[in-house]
Amino acid sequence: MWSEIWNILRHAQLVDALDVLLIAFIIYYFLLLIKETRAYQLAWGLSLVAAIFFITRLARLTVSNRLLETFINYLIIAVIVLFQGEIRRFLTGLGSRTFRKPFRLRSFREKVDDVCLALDYLSQKRIGALIAIEREISLSPYADRGQKVDALLSKDLLVSIFFPRSPLHDGAVVIQGSKIVAAGCLLPLPAAHNLAEGFQTRTRHLAAIGLTQETDAAVIVVSEESGDVSLGIKGNLTKFEDRDILKERLLEYLGSL
Repeated sequence: MWSEIWNILRHAQLVDALDVLLIAFIIYYFLLLIKETRAYQLAWGLSLVAAIFFITRLARLTVSNRLLETFINYLIIAVIVLFQGEIRRFLTGLGSRTFRKPFRLRSFREKVDDVCLALDYLSQKRIGALIAIEREISLSPYADRGQKVDALLSKDLLVSIFFPRSPLHDGAVVIQGSKIVAAGCLLPLPAAHNLAEGFQTRTRHLAAIGLTQETDAAVIVVSEESGDVSLGIKGNLTKFEDRDILKERLLEYLGSL
């Protein structure tokens, strides 16, 4: 075994090193995408199965190794089915990564206080709202489904969009950097969801889960029934009563590139 490894290393070329680095990058980026999701725990389980497989091969446990080898053949199909959302997000992220994203996030930081002020007003008046904030994966396909706004982000504009009887109040607002690019947007609903106790199954909350499962966006939801403010990230919704904590968590997530 060790002689084979030494023989491979001796004949290794620069192309082989680049090949290994490329595979390492793909695995790292994929793990980065599924971090803080249920798929992350599943990935550790798959890693454990792979480790046991190699141990049985090194120890020459023929029966155990043959059983695991058969199991792994079916496991490949299971991985594609279970990780389809993460794989789609990974490919979309590669296709939409641009150098302008850091500048957009920096400009959003300058306007985040306007968002928090709008959330305070909407929460107090119990006006429902759905706000999608772009991170790395472009939200343009969802913005194209709504009404183009292309205006500077401000508290008054956000409040007026979601004010009852406004033509655009039922849809979502899409924010790119310091601009509201569209309003009245339709967001995807999740194929499966598990809302924690205390969340009512409302379209806004489900849309927040759906978009954060499809993309890496952060989505803020204001409930019109209770006035509660929730933040959706990577398919999970969390309520925040303290607006400063919500702001800190939002900027932390958007800045962790």
